[in-house]
Amino acid sequence: MSEGAPFTEEQVLRYSRHIILPGIGGAGQRKLLDSKVLCIGAGGLGSPASMYLAAAGIGTLGILDFDRVDLTNLQRQLLHDTDDVGRPKVDSAAERLAGINPGVDVVRHDTALTSENAFSIMEPYDVIVDGTDNFPVRYLVNDATQMLGKPLVYGSIYQFDGQASVFLPGPETPCYRCLFPQPPPPGSVPSCAEAGVFGVLPGIVGSIQAVEAIKLITGMGDPLVGRLLLFDALAMDFTIVKLRWDPECPVCGKAPTVTKLIDYEQFCGVAPPPSTAGAPSATAAPGEA
Repeated sequence: MSEGAPFTEEQVLRYSRHIILPGIGGAGQRKLLDSKVLCIGAGGLGSPASMYLAAAGIGTLGILDFDRVDLTNLQRQLLHDTDDVGRPKVDSAAERLAGINPGVDVVRHDTALTSENAFSIMEPYDVIVDGTDNFPVRYLVNDATQMLGKPLVYGSIYQFDGQASVFLPGPETPCYRCLFPQPPPPGSVPSCAEAGVFGVLPGIVGSIQAVEAIKLITGMGDPLVGRLLLFDALAMDFTIVKLRWDPECPVCGKAPTVTKLIDYEQFCGVAPPPSTAGAPSATAAPGEA
């Protein structure tokens, strides 16, 4: 849809509560309709984030996930139904999102995100929403968005606690590595399967991610840039902590040392170092030698 194209009658009705809303209006809704957002993960965080983004009228919504629906997912992953067990998550997600808003172009990425495909997958999108649940991919997503100049909406959950932030590329703006310079020791942070997760929690944090993505696209409000939102569901407490840019950060600092995508499983200690003869080469950002 071309920029500035008039709304159809159906769009006027569907998005009427946005169009009359101060701060969004017709211009903001047009930005949403013309935008492209990639949700990495169609699980607990990706479910509410993608559903609200589809309802808001994001023009192109990419869904990346290589997993299949499992019965244990249904306690929190509302993109999927009981009848979807065994199906690829991108398929059940696309079906649900089309039901919410058939006007959204849902692009399925039924693959794992790797250093080899990250740039080509992310390049077409305006905003990246990270709904992943493991550290190698979080560092990969951070580094790739920094190198591509893409805004990243971060979220994570653990048992009853969640957090969210926005990482923008640019000088003196903190990224994920400024917050977590080094990954935790392997096995020190249990997975949801090992530690459990409060089913409602990702609904709250994922919705916050959708809020931040919409704010970035429309230009309204004050995004969580340089701030980390912490949510404690048991205490029903929201806390915001200021983040500091690390001038020594290897990705966004004054003299970056990580200028290409690396082996993130090795970096996080979940894979043995590759042998020199068979080591995969690092992937440079588009336009870099």
